[in-house]
Amino acid sequence: MFKKIILLFSITVVFVACQDIEKSEKPENLISEDKMVDVITEISLLQSARNFNKRIFENTGIEGQEYVFEKYNIDSLQFKRSNDYYADNYEIYQRIYDSVKKGFERMKVKLDTLQKQEQRLKDSIAEAKRDSLRKVKDSLNPQEEREIERISDSMINEKDSLDR
Repeated sequence: MFKKIILLFSITVVFVACQDIEKSEKPENLISEDKMVDVITEISLLQSARNFNKRIFENTGIEGQEYVFEKYNIDSLQFKRSNDYYADNYEIYQRIYDSVKKGFERMKVKLDTLQKQEQRLKDSIAEAKRDSLRKVKDSLNPQEEREIERISDSMINEKDSLDR
């Protein structure tokens, strides 16, 4: 019985103690939600780029967070205080990160679309080259065709001898 009372008392103390967690006060220079979405998005992209190939990223001379802070005219303390404030307000913080996620999804769709367009363009150029060569070849008489093949073969042989 005494153990149950101590356990109940301990649980009550822990529960009451957890209720006194201080939330961050709203900073005077709070970064707006929309701007925070943009800042977090860019910082995430820069961190991903650095993680993808650290050496190339470092050779650019770009300091990730500093670049973003300068671009959005904020400083690290303002970002930290704003981030802490939003983190203490779960609904707002969730909304910010949902917006960041949606932004990345939109970027992915655009990138996929651009990659498909680029591939179609490459395929189109390759097809045009094949058609062009086919037309030239079809317009040649057999003697001209043999002469072009001879010149092509001699150029290949000359290149091979230079490579050695």
